[in-house]
Amino acid sequence: MSQLDKQDPREQFPRPPFPAQTQQGSGLASAMDPPPDHGEVSYLGTGRMRGYRVLVTGADSGIGRAAAIAMAKEGADVALNALPEEIDDLTEVRDVIADLGRTAVMLPGDLTDEGFCDELVRTAVRDLGGLDALVLVAGHQLVHEDVTEQSTEDFDRTMKVNLYSLFWLVRAAVPHMAPGSSIVTTSSVSAYQPQDRMIDYAATKAAIITYTNGLARQLAAKGIRANTVVPGPVWTPLQPISYPGDEIARYGQDTPFGRPAQPVELGSAYVYLAGPESSYTSGTTLTVAGATGVAL
Repeated sequence: MSQLDKQDPREQFPRPPFPAQTQQGSGLASAMDPPPDHGEVSYLGTGRMRGYRVLVTGADSGIGRAAAIAMAKEGADVALNALPEEIDDLTEVRDVIADLGRTAVMLPGDLTDEGFCDELVRTAVRDLGGLDALVLVAGHQLVHEDVTEQSTEDFDRTMKVNLYSLFWLVRAAVPHMAPGSSIVTTSSVSAYQPQDRMIDYAATKAAIITYTNGLARQLAAKGIRANTVVPGPVWTPLQPISYPGDEIARYGQDTPFGRPAQPVELGSAYVYLAGPESSYTSGTTLTVAGATGVAL
């Protein structure tokens, strides 16, 4: 079998059907079946971010965890943020990074709190000795079949986690960032193909692209870049806390490759946009969606 055969995207990672499963709260990677691949073994670093100091939100699981591990394998030291109730998964990430000989600092807290966002950046800068990349992955989504039944509290949380925290963290981080630093945000194909059951989520993901593109133009004069990753369906705890178990059993089967992405397949996108190789890339999106496409 050739190396290309081993990389057939249709068969490279698990395909549905999966065991039916649901989770409550913020979700845990350790409770998923099959376990997501975050790159603990499969991602191979080449030292592309040696000496970088990075803050990653949503670092306990899913795309954020994969990005944090990939950057550490590329030589970066990483501050890891997640909710306090996700501390067990976050500790696993810290241990993986520590075993690589890199610094990993756990900074749990709720991004809907403006004061905590300011504190998060200050603490990351203090503990890492500076900040070269801000990588914003944390997100909130829930299914709502009927807009008339969605609460203001839930709508508000979606806006605060996905949009307000972006503003608060960028505002706090930019004064600490030197020319050559970068900001990477996370949108979704939902920005272009909004699901009718998650229209608030889709609205925030569209706004993230617009905000990041404008930010890139503003920060160009400071030598700071800003870009967005646009994932398609990815096998993360965000899914079993959002969809019914029978839907999770079929998650990703209708995509062109017949499966969802594994988090590790997103890691290199964040490495590229955060690191030095993308020195002339700013104000753009990098789509990792398995031929799902982003145009209506």
